[in-house]
Amino acid sequence: MSDLYWLSDAQMARLEPYFPKSHGKPRVDDRRVLSGIIFINRNGLRWRDAPREYGPHKTLYNRWKRWSDRGVFARIMAGLAGEHGEETTVMIDATHLKAHRTASSLGVKKGGVDG
Repeated sequence: MSDLYWLSDAQMARLEPYFPKSHGKPRVDDRRVLSGIIFINRNGLRWRDAPREYGPHKTLYNRWKRWSDRGVFARIMAGLAGEHGEETTVMIDATHLKAHRTASSLGVKKGGVDG
């Protein structure tokens, strides 16, 4: 699959200070797992649909769940937004809404334009 997403060395260097310390057994490759999590979220896929290049889907889910519960992703977002240097609130939004095909005609009545 040629359209896989991989974090670059520069991106990993910016993210690593926010990673929790590994205690005991070393973690599975952070770049592979985080790239897989981003790919899943970006494409709206189920964990089971993760391409095999990112490793087992259960590993992706477990890391996402554990780090979400511990606030790691929130700290990453806050830290990256804080590096921007602005004192205002910065919002990062990854949602999108799909309009129904009839949504463009809501202001139009049958037989002509609503005045």
